[in-house]
Amino acid sequence: MRLQGKTAIITGAGSGFGAGIARKFAVEGAKVWVVDINESAARAVADEVGGTAFAANVARRADIVALRDAVGEVDILVNNAGVTHLPAATETISEDDFDRIVAVNMKAIFHAVQVFVPGFKARGRGVILNIASTAGVSPRPRLSWYNASKGWVITATRALAVELAPAGIRVNALNPVAGETPLLKSFMGEDTPEIRAKFLSTIPLGRFSTPEDMGNAACFLCSDEASMITGVAMEVDGGRCI
Repeated sequence: MRLQGKTAIITGAGSGFGAGIARKFAVEGAKVWVVDINESAARAVADEVGGTAFAANVARRADIVALRDAVGEVDILVNNAGVTHLPAATETISEDDFDRIVAVNMKAIFHAVQVFVPGFKARGRGVILNIASTAGVSPRPRLSWYNASKGWVITATRALAVELAPAGIRVNALNPVAGETPLLKSFMGEDTPEIRAKFLSTIPLGRFSTPEDMGNAACFLCSDEASMITGVAMEVDGGRCI
């Protein structure tokens, strides 16, 4: 029960890594708010973990403000929602794809931080966890703008950690390798046994990140056990970035 008595918001929690984090947080005693643009998916996970579903487009400030007003006092904010573009030559990526990546992977964190940090500061405590990616450390070809957005998340995490530490707020990130999530096919371009084998050959432990892996790592970083840890971007990647 490492998160007993804590209230946690997890964005993009209707599936994949976010759902795994929600499940782990609930088991560890947190009151979980499952936030997703897909209301039915959010409700399904919330019902499973005994949490509260909230439909929101995290790229819209008004939705984040409404979330804050609905939740009230928050202890943990997990910015997990993310999107990618299909693997392609960088000069062929559409402006619409680029704008979507900026909105969800970057601007959503900007909105969430600005909306929730004042409450953290008022209470003198709070934890922010941003889900970045190994793509921000060791970029794969043909995913340039996704890679760049995750590099931004890592730098933003470190910058926020330095700025917010005096206010008692810790800020960390997780860098998963690709996992068994709805985004996997998008990362690989297509999902075939041959492409999976090629992808897995780059991961020393020989498997994808799982929602359970992410839940375990997130729980540690958001718990009081990690009270001296801020500004890290922990790789949960089976050795991919070595």
